[in-house]
Amino acid sequence: MHFEQLLTSCKDSHCGKRPFPITISAQQLNPKQFKLSQFPQKLFAKLFGLYKVSGEKGLNQVINMNAQTMSSAQAKQKWRTLLLLSLAELLGMAVWFSASAVVPALTEAWTLSEGGRAWLTMSVQIGFVVGALGSAMLNLADRLPTRWFMAGSATLAGVATLLIPLLANGLALALLLRFLTGMLLAGVYPVGMKIMATWTQKDRGLGIGLLVGALTIGSAAPHLLNVFGGIGPWQPVLYLAGGSALLGGLIGALFVQEGPYRSPSPPFDWRQVGQILRQREVVLANLGYLGHMWELYAMWAWIPLFLLASFTAVNVSSSWASLTAFGVIAIGGLGSLWAGRLADRYGRTTITIASLIISGTCAVGVGFLFGGNPLLLAAVCLVWGFAVPADSAQFSAAVSELAPREYLGTALTLQTSLGFLLTLFTIRLIPPLETAVTWRYAFAFLAIGPIVGIWAMWRLRHSPAASRLANGRR
Repeated sequence: MHFEQLLTSCKDSHCGKRPFPITISAQQLNPKQFKLSQFPQKLFAKLFGLYKVSGEKGLNQVINMNAQTMSSAQAKQKWRTLLLLSLAELLGMAVWFSASAVVPALTEAWTLSEGGRAWLTMSVQIGFVVGALGSAMLNLADRLPTRWFMAGSATLAGVATLLIPLLANGLALALLLRFLTGMLLAGVYPVGMKIMATWTQKDRGLGIGLLVGALTIGSAAPHLLNVFGGIGPWQPVLYLAGGSALLGGLIGALFVQEGPYRSPSPPFDWRQVGQILRQREVVLANLGYLGHMWELYAMWAWIPLFLLASFTAVNVSSSWASLTAFGVIAIGGLGSLWAGRLADRYGRTTITIASLIISGTCAVGVGFLFGGNPLLLAAVCLVWGFAVPADSAQFSAAVSELAPREYLGTALTLQTSLGFLLTLFTIRLIPPLETAVTWRYAFAFLAIGPIVGIWAMWRLRHSPAASRLANGRR
C-alpha cells in the first residue's frame, strides 16, 4: 500500500477528526521503502512535527511537514536575516568590484599593456567560472553547511585580496591572486542565493532581487570614485576591499543561517550536473539567463567608455560621463527590486520577457543617440540600466523553483558559472565591433541575447512545468 493510501485510510478511520492537509512528493519519499509496521509511529510524529524516512541510496531525510507555514518567530527573523545576508554578500563581493577601481592606477605603477589590463579584470571572472563549475560538479553548495561555506569563502577571498598590496610587485602574482579570488567568490554569490531561497517562497523573486540589487549597486561604486578624480595610491583600495570581505564573512558566520524551506544535505552525485542540464524546464530558464548575461556584462563594461566618448564629442565634462555611468549601473539595483516584486505578483516569465524587450530595444537604439543631446542619451541609458539587470534574479528564482530541491545549490552554481563563462566572450566582442561599425551599431549586437531569452521564456511559459513558477503565476 502506498503512503498516500495509508494516509487516506487513517483519515477515514480513527484519525478522521484531525485535518490532514499534507502532500508528499515522490522526491521526498520512496513508497517502496516505506514500512507498514512503522506507520503508527510515523503517523504520530507527523501529527506533532517531524518524522524521518529512509530515502533512496540510504539517505536519511528529515522532513518538516509544517514547512509551508513559517512560525511567527521565523517571520520576525526573516527580513533581518535577508538584509544581513545581502550586506554580507555586498561586502564579500567588494573584492570583485575593486578591480575596476585600481586598474588605472596599476597601469601607471606597473606600466601595463592593454592586454595586461584586460587580464587583470578577466582573471577574476575566469577564476569564478572555474570555481563555480568545480563547486557544481562536487555539489558543494548542497553538501556543505551553507553559512560556513559562504563565510569561509568570503574570508579567504578577502585574504587573497590583501596579499596583493602586501606581496605583489608585478602582474604575474597579482593575476594568480585575482584568479584565486574569483574561485573563492563562487562560494559566496550562488550560495547566498540558495540561502535566500530557503527563507522565501511567495516572495522569492523579491528576496533574490534584493540580493542582486545590492550587488548591482556595488558594481557601480568604482565609477563614483572616478567622479571625484579617481584614486591616488592603489594599495589602500585593496586593503579596504579585503577588509570588507573579511567583515562580510564575519557577518555571514554570526548572523546568517538557512531558513525553514531548506532541504537536508544530499549525498555526493556528480551526475546531477548532467541531469540538471537535461531537465527541459531548467534548460529553458538557463537559456533565458544566458540571453540576459550576453547583454548585461558587456553593457556594464563598455557603457562608461561609450558615454565618455559621446560626452567628449559635444564638449561635456568627463566627470559628468562618470557620474552618468555610475547612475546607469546603480539604478539597476532598483530595477532588480522592482522586477522581483512584480514577478512574485504577475509571474516570472511575464516580467523577464518585459525586461528583455525593454533592454534589447535600448541596445539597438542607444547608438543612434551617440554624439547627440547628452540629456536624451543619459535618459535612454538610465532606462537601459534599469531594465538590463532587472530580470537577473528572476532567472535564478525560476531555477530554484524548477530544479530538484535537494540539489538547489548545485543548480544555481551551475547557472552562474555558465553565465559568467559567456560574458568572457561578449565583453571582448564590443571593441572590435566598435572599430568595425562604430558606436552607432556596436551595442545593437547585444540584442541577440534578449531575443534568445524572450524565445526561451515564452517556451517555458507555455510548458506544464511553468505552474511551479511564482506559486502558479508563471
